Amino acid sequence: GAGGSLFIGVSDVSLDTLWRGDTAAQARRVLLVSRVPRTVALVLAGSSMAIAGLIMQMLVRNRYVEPATAGTLQSASLGLLVVSLVAPGLSVFGKMLVAAGFALAGTLLFLRILRAVPLRDILLVPLIGIMLGGVISAVTTFFAYRYDLLQSLLAWTTGDFSGVLRGRYELLWLGFVFALAAYVLADRLTVAGMGRDFTTNLGLNYRRVVNLGFLIVALVSATVVVTVGMIPFLGLVVPNIVSLVIGDNMRRAIPWVAILGSLFVLACDMLGRTIRAPYEIPIGTVVGVTGSALFLYLLLRKRRHAN
Repeated sequence: GAGGSLFIGVSDVSLDTLWRGDTAAQARRVLLVSRVPRTVALVLAGSSMAIAGLIMQMLVRNRYVEPATAGTLQSASLGLLVVSLVAPGLSVFGKMLVAAGFALAGTLLFLRILRAVPLRDILLVPLIGIMLGGVISAVTTFFAYRYDLLQSLLAWTTGDFSGVLRGRYELLWLGFVFALAAYVLADRLTVAGMGRDFTTNLGLNYRRVVNLGFLIVALVSATVVVTVGMIPFLGLVVPNIVSLVIGDNMRRAIPWVAILGSLFVLACDMLGRTIRAPYEIPIGTVVGVTGSALFLYLLLRKRRHAN
């Protein structure tokens, strides 16, 4: 998958052009400045967002929740809008921290609403998250329109790797580090996913573990939104597919979720680059369509098995 991504695009980069005398210099420049960074960014973003979705599903104890259906990504976009209005000259790292703070606040608001609403159907949880995300998106869009920032907002809300170049994606390594932290904490997060009483009986601080898990989700979401924009349904579909195969053991699941998340994003990106070549369909659109179709399949499959 990663190898194929290196040789798809408008510029002619192939094994032949890389070593042919008259085209070698240009082809190698495109490969090193654009194709390699883009492929690395796809792997990092895909793996880290898929792991963030797994963490959220484990802690909320609902298979239909992920950062895009819990108001997390929408809150990160609101944070980026606020920092663009208040401190437009802030560094990219500073913007990421502000976006992470808003993402964490949005996630905690989602949890507070869940505690206040009696839930009889498991599908009500993502429905509430989608409604909350819609409200936050509406507020963000209003202020973006008011202050002539709709174009910037579109860049944050539409996942797109076409602008990834060397020097413009390295923040995603930070998101990958946060995802690795989830692997280190996998056993504690698994225990926390079994409930407050069970966690406390094992001698762990339930609130601390849950807050740490959601902090990782917020930081990963912020790094991805700041760098390449939103990638919907990724954190929902991939963990569900992995859980069908190997179960709910988080320490076993995380490596497979990371691998499948990377492959899924790479496949969607290559599809977006080839369907209307030489034009490109943003990956957020391709992942949204593909991910929603897979989600509906998984949902109907589970309903059939339940009956």
